[in-house]
Formats: sequence, C-alpha cells, structure tokens
Amino acid sequence: MKASDLFVKALEAEGVEYIFGIPGEENLDLLESLRTSTIKLILTRHEQGAGFMAATYGRLTGKVGVCLATLGPGATNLVTPAAYAQLGAMPMLMITGQKPIKTSKQGRFQVIDIVDMMRPITKFTAQVVSGDRIPSMVREAFRLAHEERPGAVHIELPEDIAVETTTQPLLSPSLTRRPIAEYKAIANAIDMIEQATSPLLLIGAGANRKLTAKMLREFVDKTCIPFVTTQMGKGVLNESDPRFAGNTALSDNDFVHRAIERADLIINVGHDVVEKPPFFMHHNGKKVIHINFESAAVDPVYFPQAEVIGDIANSVWQIKEGIDPHEAWKLDFYKDVHEAYVQHRAEAENDSRFPILPERFVRDIRKVMPDEGIVTLDNGVYKIWFARNYPAYHPNTLLLDNALASMGAGLPSAIAAKLVKPDVPVLSVCGDGGFMMNSQEIETAVRLKLDLVVIILRDDAYGMIKWKQAHMTFNEFGLDYRNPDFVKYAQSYGAKGWRVDSADILIPMVESCLNNPGVHVIDCPVDYSQNDKTLNQTIAELSAKL
Repeated sequence: MKASDLFVKALEAEGVEYIFGIPGEENLDLLESLRTSTIKLILTRHEQGAGFMAATYGRLTGKVGVCLATLGPGATNLVTPAAYAQLGAMPMLMITGQKPIKTSKQGRFQVIDIVDMMRPITKFTAQVVSGDRIPSMVREAFRLAHEERPGAVHIELPEDIAVETTTQPLLSPSLTRRPIAEYKAIANAIDMIEQATSPLLLIGAGANRKLTAKMLREFVDKTCIPFVTTQMGKGVLNESDPRFAGNTALSDNDFVHRAIERADLIINVGHDVVEKPPFFMHHNGKKVIHINFESAAVDPVYFPQAEVIGDIANSVWQIKEGIDPHEAWKLDFYKDVHEAYVQHRAEAENDSRFPILPERFVRDIRKVMPDEGIVTLDNGVYKIWFARNYPAYHPNTLLLDNALASMGAGLPSAIAAKLVKPDVPVLSVCGDGGFMMNSQEIETAVRLKLDLVVIILRDDAYGMIKWKQAHMTFNEFGLDYRNPDFVKYAQSYGAKGWRVDSADILIPMVESCLNNPGVHVIDCPVDYSQNDKTLNQTIAELSAKL
C-alpha cells in the first residue's frame, strides 16, 4: 500500500470525521489519498482557522480533531492553535508536510525544523522517516492527544515518505480505563467535608466531562453544598441552580470572592493551573481538597492539604456515596452573595442606552439563546462579562478560552461547533479586533452552507487593552483603529449583513437571524466606557459590604 494511503487508513481507523486545513505541494499525495476517503476535508482560508476548528472539535467531542498544513509558513501558522489546544486541554493532531528527506534538489527552500518548533507546545511531535512507522506513530499520537490531560500532537509527513510502498498493518487501540482514587484518600476527603463549617465546591476546567457533570449534580443534590466555577468550568452544572454562587471571571474583589473568603474548606474539582487562580492559599487559612486526574502542582499560593487523584467522576461518586450531609453546615451566606450579585447586575442589564452596554448585551443574548444553544467567544473584555453574567445551563454551551486566550478563535470555533452539532443554534460573539484576525473564514462558513450567527461588538479599538490602560491610569494611546463596513463586508462573501442601531432591536434581530438559514453577520456598537469604573471600583465597593 502507498504510505499516504496507509496514513489515511490509520486516521479512518481512529474514527476521524474531518480534516481542517490548507494542503500544499508537499501534501498532494496525502490529499489524493483523502479524495476517496470517508474523511471530509474542510478547506479553510488560513491554517490558524483550521487549527482552531480542529481544537474546538476535540473540545466538543472528546475525540481528536485533525488539521493539515504544508511545510514552512503553513506549519508555522499552526503554532498558535497548537498552544491553544495544549493549554486548553483540547485533543488535536496536526499533520504537516515536508520536502523530501532522502534526496532534495531545492536546498533549504521553505525548510525549517517544524518538529523541534512544535516540541515545547505539544505532547508529542515526530517526523515519519519510513512508511512502516505510520501505524504505530499515528496510534501513539492519538493515544497521547486523548489521554488526560488532553492536548496537541504533531506528525510531519515528508513527500518522499508519502509515496513509499509499505505492507505494515494497522494497530488497534488498546482497551484502557483510568485509574481510580485510593480508598483512604476518599475517606479522608469525606471526613474533611463533614467536619467543615462552610464547605464550598469549586468547579474547574478539568471537570468539564460528561460523566463528571452527572456525578457533580448528584453530589450537590445530596449535600446542597453551593458551587462556584472558573471561566472554563462554566456549564458543568446548571448555573440557574439556586446553589450557584458565581463565576470567578475577575481576579478578585467580586461578589463570588466574598463566598470563597468565607469558606473554610474548598472542594476543588478539576483545578487547572492554566486558569488564573480564583483564590490564594495562606498558611493557617482555609483548607483545600484537590480532586483531579493528576496531583497538584504546588506553588506558594496553592498547596492543598488533601488530594484525591484518579478518575474525577469516580472520585466524586465515591465521595457522594459515603458522605453524610450535615445540618450544622453554615451555607446561607453563599445565597446572600449570589442575591447581591444578581441585584447589582440588574440595573445595567435594563439600561437602554446606545451603543449598548455589555451587561445589557449579555442579558439579551441569554434571553434569545435556547438552553442548549452554543455561544462561542473570541477574546476581549466581553469575555469577562459573559463569564460573569451569562448563566450556562449545560456543559460546553459557552465556549470561551481562558488558557491561551487567543484572539481570532471565535469564528473558527463556531464553524466547528456547527459541524459537530448541526441541529443546535450556534452564535459567535467577536470583538472587531478578534473578528478581523480570521474574518476570512466567513467564506468557509458560507461555502459549507452553515446556519450561523456572528455578532461583532464594535468599539473601533482593542477594548480590553484600553480597559487595562485606563486602570493603570495611563493616557489613551496606540489602541484605536478604523473598521470596514461590516454589513457590506459580510455581503461580499455571500453572507447576510445587519447593523444594530438601538439596544431594543438586538433581541428581535438575533431571533430573526437564528430562525433564518445562512450565515448572518451583525455589527453591534458597544459602549465600554464604564468598564473600568464598574469592574474595578463599583463591584469591589459593593461586594466589600457583604
């Protein structure tokens, strides 16, 4: 069998549905092998967009997303998505081409060491030096990409290896089960929770797994212990639950931090060090139970007194089965915190000024999106408002990145989400800065005949950096720009373009776009002028009174 055919057969055996990417000259044998494959090639307009799509596919399905690029500049364009998947724990395989490695008549034209370049930002990277190595290399790459903690892997397939003939058979995945926590660790955790005065459950990125969500729901239902979430832990449990005490969107001084301060024990489930820490530990302070797939990375502000290491869902189930809820637990303060938070945000959410306030925008999007509808975010200051103010009712219905926090990922992520869940409404919210970094993928969405809504929050500046600039009391400088006419820009791709001209029109406009086929791009001016005062002053002052 031709080596490139064997490579595609190996991908098919791993259950690959899509390959996102841009083939180059060095990928043509692989492209020909894909032509008759069951795998669908999703041709994108930039390798970065392809990588973001593959990573999001991995995030939503738990399977390995695959993307493709040529050598040199094609491969270097995958560096940001590689870091995005690696930091965000999204299983992804990157396949890149290369010049012939046995004999080449082109010198070092376009040749850089892609394998070595990928090494610091992947779990595995290797060059195929023989067609016989393909089955084991592909199997190993998929094993590592999928294994906890998931992440990015990379295989380079040189064009002279792709045309080799090989008789090597495929390898089947082995049957594996995650190890479960040791019973003494479970017993110790149960004892600590039962002896606590005001326990609090903190849900992090590592808990965003289907079975873990089910077990956490049963744990909360049995114990009535309130819960808070990190940004990437949103939606693991339904945030309309009265026991939800808030999201740690801000680093400190929010209402939710008052709840964390009051707790004498934090049950930290799925803690991931890539996210900003929602609390700092102190000696002789609150106790922490670390429940995760792997042990805690200890530093001066995180040194948990107890660790429960193993499959998270099983650990939570074991603790839930053995725990005896205590009526003596003091949990009412957490409810007071959440009520104060809801009361404060209501005023801005009902504000009709235009350009629209971010609080009003987030409220209206929550009103219009069905419970299981998916919102993908690019990266900007609106991400804080969504994390803080948008209740997520199901896992992976608010896709934000609090790991690499890369701009340019919002639109590609929405395309991948729609491919994975074609019957679920998908809406992407992008700042004008982030949208323009991969806006060309509008053509990809139109070509694929997707039903997709993209909202551009336009402030004609890099708004998050302006917020930070104001907080540091610097003069405004270097962050303003001009935008194209986004309505005409959308129409030039064959999409439908719309413009919001009042706060009250947003809901009917978005509803109309969600109910009509095609790609819809909405230009929505936003007012960020109150960000510094609200996020850095008002919230801190009000929460301090609790």
